[in-house]
Amino acid sequence: MAGYTTRELVVRLGGHDYRIRALSELQQFADPHQLGDRIGISSALWSLFGQVWPAGRVLAEAMCTHDIVGKRILELGCDLGLSSVVLQQRHADITASDHHPLAKSFLRHNTAQNPLATIACCDLRWEIPDTVLGRFDLIIGSDILYESGHADLLAATVHRHALPDAEVLITDPGRGNSAPFTRALADQGFTVIELRSRFDDADAAPFRGHLLSYRRGNVMMDGVPTHAH
Repeated sequence: MAGYTTRELVVRLGGHDYRIRALSELQQFADPHQLGDRIGISSALWSLFGQVWPAGRVLAEAMCTHDIVGKRILELGCDLGLSSVVLQQRHADITASDHHPLAKSFLRHNTAQNPLATIACCDLRWEIPDTVLGRFDLIIGSDILYESGHADLLAATVHRHALPDAEVLITDPGRGNSAPFTRALADQGFTVIELRSRFDDADAAPFRGHLLSYRRGNVMMDGVPTHAH
């Protein structure tokens, strides 16, 4: 891949080893065709892409055991696609989405080398309504509230794409932006269970990170992952 160096990781989750291609380090930026620039991704934000972050791993661990039977699932901000790959391994009905110009190629590679069938993936911009994507039983995302303005955009996306009976599962490492998102989803009829989570081995209780489970309608309140603590 011109302009980038990558590394191959083995991530063990739920008794399976997943081969994941990631960028070799954080300080990489190459946008020769101005793809990122045209969609508003600056060089300062580029380093958010391309790594197996702790929040992403926590979400993927949750997806190893989460109830997926009969559910249509959407991952927001899929990045390298770790959670979507785990769900594809479990034969879930999963659609991945991300606005980064490299997301589809990394997801395609990481899906193929595990090896699994191709995962549906779309470029979903939160600020622009998508009229064809439809609605989902479960919407997931890891560390997607990393800027204060994302709460309103994400809540609007949930409003457009969540079924009346739905769950939204978000991992938040404690950036402080989850409260307005929780209030916005409460206005949509969701209730929340917050489970403090250890995001890496250096974390000490009380943990700053959370696994946030928002539920609405006839979605039962059991089945929340119990390994988060």
